[in-house]
Amino acid sequence: MTAIGGPADDRCQAPTVDGRWPVAVLTVSDRASAGAAVDTTGPWLAERARALPGEVVARACLPDEPDRVAAWLRERADADRVALVLCTGGTGLHPRDRTPEAVLAVGDYPVPGFGEAMRAAGLGHTPHALLSRQVAVVRRQTLIVALPGARKAVEESLEAVWAALPHALEMVAGLPRASTVPAHERLRRDR
Repeated sequence: MTAIGGPADDRCQAPTVDGRWPVAVLTVSDRASAGAAVDTTGPWLAERARALPGEVVARACLPDEPDRVAAWLRERADADRVALVLCTGGTGLHPRDRTPEAVLAVGDYPVPGFGEAMRAAGLGHTPHALLSRQVAVVRRQTLIVALPGARKAVEESLEAVWAALPHALEMVAGLPRASTVPAHERLRRDR
């Protein structure tokens, strides 16, 4: 048996990003996937991801079918080895809203602070934020974040976790040093 971090354990091999994190964006919507509605959140997330800096390497719009969503997430994490998947839609209480279940099913472990922060931020705008079921998990070296489906709610939710995303991606990738401001300050002091 090889110790964690040993030759047979690739969890700490940082992805090659050429200066940009590989990102996948998934819209989960029966109506948008059928062409009956226009997806505005997926394109917005793809554009916003560039500021990480990220590069969108995969994008899709799927119906609210947890098995298909889970299969797509596994493929992005395992085969494409993206660093981040941003999902939008399917986090409410409608009987077909099952994105959180699909995300949790593929995760190795949850990141509860993301969902908590997103709901807390939403409460500043509407009491209905309590009904949203945003979640985040890590699968291998991929952070998967499930956001609401409404454009304004997506913007508010992503903003709530935005400052933590770069550090989270570095940690998930197993990079040796964090690029947080406190880490940089400590490095300057120690020189």
